[in-house]
Order: sequence, then C-alpha cells, then structure tokens
Amino acid sequence: MTIRRCVVLSLMLAVMAAPVMADRLKDLARIKGVRNNQLVGYGLVVGLDGTGDKAPFTNQTFRNMMNQFGITLPDGVNPNLANVAAVTVSATLPPFAKAGQELDITVSSIGNSDSLRGGTLLMAPLKGADGNVYAMAQGSLVVGGFGAQGADGSRITVNVPSVGRIPNGATIEREIASPFTRGDTITFHLMRPDFTTARRVVEVVNEHLGPDMAYAHDATSISVRAPRDPSQRVSFLSILENLEVDPAEDAAKVVINSRTGTIVIGQNVRVSPAAVTHGNLTVTIQENPEVQQPNPFTDGTTEVVQDSQIAVTEDPARMFKFGPAVTLNEIVQAVNQVGAAPGDVMAVLEALKQVGALRAELIVI
Repeated sequence: MTIRRCVVLSLMLAVMAAPVMADRLKDLARIKGVRNNQLVGYGLVVGLDGTGDKAPFTNQTFRNMMNQFGITLPDGVNPNLANVAAVTVSATLPPFAKAGQELDITVSSIGNSDSLRGGTLLMAPLKGADGNVYAMAQGSLVVGGFGAQGADGSRITVNVPSVGRIPNGATIEREIASPFTRGDTITFHLMRPDFTTARRVVEVVNEHLGPDMAYAHDATSISVRAPRDPSQRVSFLSILENLEVDPAEDAAKVVINSRTGTIVIGQNVRVSPAAVTHGNLTVTIQENPEVQQPNPFTDGTTEVVQDSQIAVTEDPARMFKFGPAVTLNEIVQAVNQVGAAPGDVMAVLEALKQVGALRAELIVI
C-alpha cells in the first residue's frame, strides 16, 4: 500500500469518527477551476400559430437558411413570416461535461413575437466566450405562459409566453479542458471571504492530513497538497470536501429592504447607550361645501362656499432606552414594547447609526 493510499485511508477513518457539528468544506468553498460556463446562440423558431415577429433580421436569417438548402428567394420579395420568430438560445455548460451529453436550454424571442407556444427551434450552434461552438440546440419548446386578445383590442397575458425551455435540447459537441488534474495542489475558494474561516480550514486539514499539507493565500484561497494521479485525486477530494469546519461568525450587519419593509438584524449587532422617542404627526383636512341661496326678491345668485377644517393630531410617543451592549433579543423586545411599525424601525436604526450608537454596518437594499 502506497503512502498516498495510507493517507486517504486514515483520512476516511478520521472523517467517519468526527462528530457532525459544523459545516462541510463543500458548503463553504468552491474548487478553483471547477466552474460553469455560459453558452449563447441565435436561431429561428418555426411552426408558430401566427404569433411570429416582423423584424427585418428575421427575414434576413430566413433567406440565409433557405440559401443553405439551395433555395434562392427573388430579390424584393419579403416572405410573410407570421409563423417564424428570431430567438436567442442560452445554456449553462457544467464542469466536467463530456461530448454527447445533453443540456437544458432557454429560448427567448428578440423580436416582437407575441408567443413561442407550439414552436420548434431549428438547429442552432451555441458558442462560448471564446467564439467556439460547444453545443448544438434543437427541439420543441415548452412555454409556460400564454396570451389571448379580443377583437376590440383587449388582451390578457399569463406569465411570459415569449420565453420557453427545451429539456435536454442541446447536445455537447466540444469539451472544456479542466485544470482539476494539473499541479500538485487543489485550491479552495471560500464563498464568503473571512480570515478566521480560512485559518480554521487550514487547521482542520492539517489536523487530518499532517502538518503543512494546507496553507492559506488570503481570506479567500486555501491550497491543499494532493496526489497527481486522477483516480487518487478524486478519492482524496471526495473525503476532503466532507471535512467539517466551524466557520467564523459574520460581521455585525443590519439589512433593510426599503421596498418591502423587511429588516434583518444580525446576531452580533450591539447598541451603545441611547434614548429613542418616535411619534407620528397626522394632518387631516376636511372639506364641507355649503350652498348659500340669495334673499328673496333680490338679484343675488346661488353660490357654493367652501368650509375647510384642518386638524393636527400627534400620537403619543413612548421613549425607550437602549442600554450598553444590548443583545439582539433585547433590541427586539424594546421595539415590540412601543409597537413600532417596520417604517418606524428603519428610521430609528438610521438615527442610531448617525449618532454612532449602532455598532453594525447598516445596509439598505
């Protein structure tokens, strides 16, 4: 038994004996070079029920396609392409995808087509960022939306009928070389960069593999020495990514969604001593028009006189006090005691941040 296989075996026994208390390494980080690649293409959808587009590039594409089949359309003749639509085709090429495998694709109209329901995508090449063709797409669309229109111009649309999908609609023709088997190390990139988490990952790996097997480049990247043989590297990585690491606690943050009124307060948020009062001022304007008639046997006219009543009321505001190093639970209790609405809580948190009493990063999205 080689040294590398002994290391893998000992690592398996250590992982099996470890208690499940923290996050797995695969949930905290991604492997360098193991990534998705986006593909995009252009094509024609035919067989529509009169919902095609009238864009000039659709006619040009249709002419080019007919020329490839040996059919030349007369100059000056614009075919009525009510059943044809120009579309873009997009797909995601996963890591380690092999030639012959199939991909799901999304087809979207780029003209003024009302609906792609019932259409069929003709063969369209899908290219990567380098301009090479990596897959070929074709098939019948599955469209979740639909629309209906009346003779008077009224219409109704459910979801988006101009976008559809084709499950397994593209076949991979070219593979992307992966750097997974290159070099003597495997590098992990933390999804949430943190120096403490990076240090703990290094400590856990070195504890199971031996000293100096892992080292951190910065708050994001950790490299681990790995065998060169592909089969051994796969076994090595399958065990390595299941190591459990206790991630560091995030920085104190308060996130406010001003559109929905959602407020999320992190666990480590603290508040310095501060007193807060917040009330509502309500202004009510009531119009009471009165009709005044002229006196009998006079030349007066009937007039409408406006009688406006303005009232100003202010809800009684209760003052509450934040003590030093208030915990998250105490903040929630203080806010609930005064019955503050989400909009009021936003104003209070922003004011606390301005006076320096809120010890957290305030993020408004």
